[in-house]
Amino acid sequence: MQRPSLATGAEGARVGDRRDRLPCSARAPRLGPTELLVLLAVAGAWVSACGGQSSQTRASSASNVSVGSGVTTEKRAIGPTAPAAVAHPALTVPRLLVTAPARTTTTWRVVARVRGQPAAWIAQRSGATLMRFDQGRVHLTLHAGVNDGGASGWQYGDRITAREIHLLIAAFNGGFKLTYPNVGFMSGGHVAVPPKSGLASIVTYADGTTNIGAWHVGVPSSRQRVFSVLQNQRLLVDHGVAAASASNCILTCWGETLGSRRRVARSGLGIAADGQLVWAAGEQLLPADLAAALITAGAVRAIELDINPYWVAGYLYVHHRSGPSPVPVVPGQHGIEGELLEPDNRDFLAIVAN
Repeated sequence: MQRPSLATGAEGARVGDRRDRLPCSARAPRLGPTELLVLLAVAGAWVSACGGQSSQTRASSASNVSVGSGVTTEKRAIGPTAPAAVAHPALTVPRLLVTAPARTTTTWRVVARVRGQPAAWIAQRSGATLMRFDQGRVHLTLHAGVNDGGASGWQYGDRITAREIHLLIAAFNGGFKLTYPNVGFMSGGHVAVPPKSGLASIVTYADGTTNIGAWHVGVPSSRQRVFSVLQNQRLLVDHGVAAASASNCILTCWGETLGSRRRVARSGLGIAADGQLVWAAGEQLLPADLAAALITAGAVRAIELDINPYWVAGYLYVHHRSGPSPVPVVPGQHGIEGELLEPDNRDFLAIVAN
């Protein structure tokens, strides 16, 4: 677009006409002293108009033109010309950054960022390790095991898939063995154990969001298509309150333990009012302790997952060029062989960046 002339109207036209009529190569005639003085004054103005731009004016004009990619564009300068800005390459924000803290405290610490934004936090309170996950930036996948569900026929089977491996944030054990009475398991239209009404359920919908509630009481939503369901016992926490049986029906209601001990390794998953997922686990917990830890972390509904030391474990995955490196998060956990990066006999849950 052509820049408008700074001189407008009749006066501008007259100034332009006068300059056009006076060639820059004209010579002054021989005149007397007085006429010479007058002519010198006029000549000074004429020289300036014919090309005597000052260095400041030239710099200002140059600043109004930028050239890039072979295209010249004009910029409007407002006020004094500012120094040219130094170009800096844009900072690259990784899609996923997982950082496991050297020490876990009672204060929530960010352990994963997705596109630079906090996505997962960790804390430890009252003998339980807690992790929170923002469903706006992560999603949950339910994996079948070699024995729990079988190794074939599953979209998410006994190992982390290739599409998950570089986006993996955390993984932890699933529920009781599928031979146990009060369980259910289905995923991607494939059913290992049909869901039962009233059981505590982790329901993941086709859009990737997950909710927790009692089957046919609070879940599933009639407006969403169910992708996977993991059921285990009754709700441990409902409406932000621990089940009464968590204190007085420990072995019968919340699972047989090795040696019939009351305090054993326990794990659970809850959902907060804002939709965040909350995981909790510890090596020496009563059902009531697990419920209290989940409630403290904000869970309004929660399900007990697996129990006993050989089957309770959680991991964060710090990523390197060679792939993710598992970091155990529960102090004293026995651990799972292969740390959920290799085919596992039991079902498990993974948290993956969106």
